[in-house]
Amino acid sequence: MRKGVVLLWTVLEVRRTALHDPLAADVCDSSPLTHGSMTEYGSEKMAEEERSASAEKLKEKANNYFKDKDYENAIKYYTEALELNPSNAVYYSNRSLAYLRTECYGYALGDATRALELDKNYIKGYYRRATSNMALGKFKAALKDYETVVRVRPNDKDAKMKYQECNKIVKQKAFERAIASDELKRSVVDSLDIENMTIEDDYAGPKLEDGNVTLKFMKDLMMLVQVKEVLSKLPSLVEISLKETEEITICGDTHGQYYDLLNIFDLTVCNVYIFINAIYTHRDFVDRGSFSVEVILTLFGFKLLYPEHFHLLRGNHETDNMNQMYGFEGEVKAKYTAQMFQLFSEVFQWLPLTQCINNKVLVMHGGLFSEDGVTLDDIRKIDRNRQPPDSGPMCDLLWSDPQPQDGRSISKRGVSCQFGPDVTERFLEQNKLQYIVRSHEVKAEGYEVTHSGKCITVFSAPNYCDQMGNKGAYIHLRGSDLKPEFHQFTAVPHPDVKPMAYANSLMQMGMM
Repeated sequence: MRKGVVLLWTVLEVRRTALHDPLAADVCDSSPLTHGSMTEYGSEKMAEEERSASAEKLKEKANNYFKDKDYENAIKYYTEALELNPSNAVYYSNRSLAYLRTECYGYALGDATRALELDKNYIKGYYRRATSNMALGKFKAALKDYETVVRVRPNDKDAKMKYQECNKIVKQKAFERAIASDELKRSVVDSLDIENMTIEDDYAGPKLEDGNVTLKFMKDLMMLVQVKEVLSKLPSLVEISLKETEEITICGDTHGQYYDLLNIFDLTVCNVYIFINAIYTHRDFVDRGSFSVEVILTLFGFKLLYPEHFHLLRGNHETDNMNQMYGFEGEVKAKYTAQMFQLFSEVFQWLPLTQCINNKVLVMHGGLFSEDGVTLDDIRKIDRNRQPPDSGPMCDLLWSDPQPQDGRSISKRGVSCQFGPDVTERFLEQNKLQYIVRSHEVKAEGYEVTHSGKCITVFSAPNYCDQMGNKGAYIHLRGSDLKPEFHQFTAVPHPDVKPMAYANSLMQMGMM
């Protein structure tokens, strides 16, 4: 063992013993961070001690909220503690974990990095930063931090497992790049030899009638090949015209919560559906929930059955990186084959990005853009048949979030941006629109109206991941006035399969 490693091991062991600091990556640190020798006495010292004591009380209050899974209040009180004591690495690390639980990966990464700047020997900081980088798909950066943890704590089984899993992903990515060709990738559809497939004589399952999907067939089996053909003919911006007497239902994220999806169908009777995620007219159909296959096949089946009245939009989870980390790839491989996942991936790339209703309401998964001046024509021209880039209009439509203050700021997720009311106002005015509808964020009531009514968020996965306690919601719009009507619902029982059951093992610990 090298001298530097021995020194780091010794410092950590002394600190852990002195502070009784558990090393488990998902436990909020309750111990105070001690500082160097005191240099001043008197009133200034007393004031500092009072601030530190007050900060500790705020931290404990935040820890209690965290234990109750009230992450927003946990973040609030960790922040107040940091305002009193901004040099405390524990506070940053704890807030980082709370940000991870609310999917604010960019903020989580920033806090973990700051904790390590304050205390390079603080082992939890490496855990937090690695987890943040994993969530953002920055596997090499995550591997570096896991290497540090394993080097310092060679007997930590959890750290060793995470290091091995992350290392495997990095090697897999390198292999994929090495074998990549400049030639056009052959579609999985092209490799299917349907004509020569053998069907047993006693087969009594669903069959196509004259090559078309019927209601009975849809209930029994959904055909990815057909849905790819249908979606590939659609533009990136799909335009819908509602008559005055017609109504549309807009749903948000469903995230593999199949039984809640069925409940939505039971609750709604409508002419047209939009799933912003792969159901009705919405997105983020898959990942996290452990019935993502059932959700997406049901949605695709209805798209084939009612192609003019059932609309699906792409979300940030209809992408390979997210599917690899958050469960859909693992679920498809467990229930079908690796080739089937490749086919899903191809189909997802053809999902439209936006929907415009009566030239007045624009629907997307994420939000608006990192720069002004984007028009509906620009959206129409987006080449969507690919994995999303790290920046630009396609990335923004899948990843951005609104914020209450004017202007733009760095994304809490570490991807795209956050946009204010003035950004929304300028975009709507330039494109002659009334308001936007998006999803992408859990809301306690299932929906939220911001930016003076011009930015609406709807989320359709109640009690998200079986732990958030939020309501789900959907929106009804009538062609006569396009006034949104909000409908809330609660979660329904489902079989005892936990969320994230098929997720990458690195994401099953320490995150939703």
